[in-house]
Amino acid sequence: MRHGLAVLFFSMTASLKPEIIQEEGSAVVPKEAIKEIALVDLAPAAARTAVRGSRGSLRSRAPRAGGRGRAPRERGEFEQVTIDARRVARVMAGGRRFNFSLVVVIGDRKGRVGVGLGKGVDTALAIDKATRDAKKHLFTVPRTVSGSIPHQVSTKYASSIVEIIPSKGRGLVAGSAVRTVLDLAGVTDVVTKIHTRSKNKLTIARAAVAALKKLSGARVA
Repeated sequence: MRHGLAVLFFSMTASLKPEIIQEEGSAVVPKEAIKEIALVDLAPAAARTAVRGSRGSLRSRAPRAGGRGRAPRERGEFEQVTIDARRVARVMAGGRRFNFSLVVVIGDRKGRVGVGLGKGVDTALAIDKATRDAKKHLFTVPRTVSGSIPHQVSTKYASSIVEIIPSKGRGLVAGSAVRTVLDLAGVTDVVTKIHTRSKNKLTIARAAVAALKKLSGARVA
C-alpha cells in the first residue's frame, strides 16, 4: 500500500512543468525568478549603484561638468544693479491689480554707464525692460588717466541737485544712487554732494547721469 502511494506521488510530480517548482505553503514561484533574486543578492555593491536610463540601459553616476549638471554661466559685458524696486497697485472694477517698477543701473566699469526704468506684472519682466531701457541710454563718461573726472560739475534734475568734485587720492566718496552710477562707470577719486530732501533714487541717479554728461575735455582712460 505504501509502495503504491509513493509511485503515484512520483508520477504526479513528474508531470509538472520543469520551470515551475513548489515552495513552502501554496505559492508557486518560477525558477527564473529565483535565479534573478539570487543574482541580485550576489551582485556587488558597485553594480547596484548603477541607474537605469530612459530606454532601459544602465549608466553610471558620473559627475557632470559645471557641478550638479549645470553649465557655467558666461559673464556678460555689463554689470547691473537694481537700486529701487516698488510695487504699485491700480484700483480696478474687479479689485486691485499690482505691477512692479524697478530702476536698474548697468555699466562696464570702463566709462560706459546707463540708467533704465522698467515696469511689469512680475519682477523678471520689469528687470528685463529696465535693462533694455538702460542699454538704450548708455553713454561714455570722459575720465582722466587716473579714473577721475576733469573738473567739478553740478546739475539739477527734478528736485535733486548733485555735485561731483574731483579729489586726488580720495577714492570714491559718494552715497545713495550716485555711488552706484559712479562705481559702474569706473569713476574714482571724486567727492559727491546731494542737495535734496527727496529719497527718490531714480531722480538722484538721473541727476548724476546729467552731471556726468556735462563733462568735457578729458582723456578717456
